[in-house]
Amino acid sequence: MAAVSVQGLSKTFGKKQALCDISLDVAPGEMVALIGASGSGKSTLIRHIAGLERGTGAPCCIDVFGKRLQEAGKLTREAREIRREVGVIFQQFNLVNRLPVLTNVLIGHLGRIPAWRGTLGFFSREEKQAAMASLARVSIDETARQRSSTLSGGQQQRAAIARALVQGARLLLADEPIASLDPASAKRVMETLAEINRQDGITVVVSLHQVEYARRYCPRTVALRDGVIAYDGPSTALTPAFLRELYGEASEELILPEDEPAVAPAPPPRSRSVPEPAFATA
Repeated sequence: MAAVSVQGLSKTFGKKQALCDISLDVAPGEMVALIGASGSGKSTLIRHIAGLERGTGAPCCIDVFGKRLQEAGKLTREAREIRREVGVIFQQFNLVNRLPVLTNVLIGHLGRIPAWRGTLGFFSREEKQAAMASLARVSIDETARQRSSTLSGGQQQRAAIARALVQGARLLLADEPIASLDPASAKRVMETLAEINRQDGITVVVSLHQVEYARRYCPRTVALRDGVIAYDGPSTALTPAFLRELYGEASEELILPEDEPAVAPAPPPRSRSVPEPAFATA
């Protein structure tokens, strides 16, 4: 059973086609990078897997851990239950700035407690202990009582990861989580995601604009171009020459230092045949 199974997913926004007949399986416990130049469809694909967007009609279907999330452009009755197991980490952190860090992390419990307790902010001792343990896990437990707005960008992103852990997510979807961070903070966030993947077996799908992080932390990379999958294979295949083959001049957006360490040996790269898109890229 796949952690994520996407079959025949297409998405149009007006006359603009963002995704075209995407099919993709992610196994439980994998850590997979989505890469691509601006407008390639990375964020749109993440949002569909999270149930935040619906595909454009048949034959699209998306399953998460064997349960149907959406089909033919409609969310299923199980969608709300499925989304409890899916943690989404956004580029802009999505924390409530005026609230303490601990309270932001406790919000991860909302899908599993009565609505009245969530509305009134009543959390049990066990729930608070779980939130503190998650903050310790990402090494920012000392900030628990601080307002979220006082944290650095990297700390805020780690608080968002702690919230997903409290949620009990089996699948983490990270939409360009390091795009607005400095290199040191970006490295710490990616190390945190990789550690959670290794130690807890949580499936991680992370969209990245920096190819060197895909090579370093994700054994598998899916490269999108103009809303279709142009490559799906070992991250070590993402050499500068191969990126130029895939993206042409747009490959300059994807930073790839020559001396970055690879995660594993890889066979020679083979790109998929990419059809010309019917519409302009979203």
